[in-house]
Amino acid sequence: MNITAIIPTYNRYTLLKRAINSLLAQTYPVDEIIVVDDGSTDSTKQITKDFPNIIYIYQNNRGVSAARNIGIQRAKNEWIAFLDSDDEWHQEKLQKQVAFHQNNPDILMSYTAEKWVRDGKVVKIPKKYRKIGEDAFVENLSYCNIAPSSVMLNKSLLKRVGLFDESLEVCEDYDLWLRITIVDRVGLINEQLIIKYAGHDQQLGFRKDMDKIRISILEKLINSSKNKMRRSQLKIEWQQKKEYNSKNEF
Repeated sequence: MNITAIIPTYNRYTLLKRAINSLLAQTYPVDEIIVVDDGSTDSTKQITKDFPNIIYIYQNNRGVSAARNIGIQRAKNEWIAFLDSDDEWHQEKLQKQVAFHQNNPDILMSYTAEKWVRDGKVVKIPKKYRKIGEDAFVENLSYCNIAPSSVMLNKSLLKRVGLFDESLEVCEDYDLWLRITIVDRVGLINEQLIIKYAGHDQQLGFRKDMDKIRISILEKLINSSKNKMRRSQLKIEWQQKKEYNSKNEF
């Protein structure tokens, strides 16, 4: 199984090197590494000197969705693994996902649990973000519970549901995972196979209007979904969010 790793980045040169080193340390090696630089103004372009075998693509700042989409379109392999430039993979991450897909050839996307590290210390993950793996659609309906860096998928899924929505500045992952889980099953490897870091200077902040954006995504999916059961679940979540946010300012 040949895999392309796609790393979007913006002004994270030092963190990017850590991410790539974790990728190169995999017990199951990737066949291709694509770094998409979303208009960095720091030393990110030097990454090709540190890792001459990677594919480096520079684009004017268009956001993480556009960066990932360019990587997907450029990828030569059918299997894609995403890695955010401020995250890190456990060395057996890909090996365990490859084994899962070899044993479950009908499942075309998998994700893993993660470890959270803040200011150098491992922190307890809130209960709502813990993985269950029974129905990924339901488990991601209220908020995004699949970290992009944990995902490995086959491009055929994206041909069915589309790429990341480039009109979304945030919640682009929430949108895509729901589009995928509406039409297909995904698998969970319930082990902490990625590290998500918080507390660093380059970390993207949380927006106060995240739930407002989720509501707009739910509205879009309600109108486009052909699955009656999923559409009903989307409507219930949409209504609950609308009612909650009408009583609380964004």
